[in-house]
Amino acid sequence: SDGSIRLHQMTSEYPVMQWNDSTNGQPVIALQWALTRPAMFFALDASSNIYIWDLLENDLLPVAKETVPSEKVVAMALLGEPERANGSLGIVLAMEPGQIDIQYVKKKWASP
Repeated sequence: SDGSIRLHQMTSEYPVMQWNDSTNGQPVIALQWALTRPAMFFALDASSNIYIWDLLENDLLPVAKETVPSEKVVAMALLGEPERANGSLGIVLAMEPGQIDIQYVKKKWASP
């Protein structure tokens, strides 16, 4: 609820990494690992901002931030084909009025 993100391993109660105020204090609504890149995850905050983290490129800050300008985003899921070398990676966004929007991310973030 405070915008912090913690990375845990299953054998410890303490986080391996912690990013405080990673969403400028906005609550994190959804967070999911990328299906095609094991060191990348996406976070959605309550202000409809999507943060793209690539821990191999930068483990201190997100590598990109995108704001969904139209409707309020209430849920996010990722889709992709990890078994395909040239597969695509998409983000499914559920908007407050009930619409579903699918966005595909850049190839540089989709390739393994």
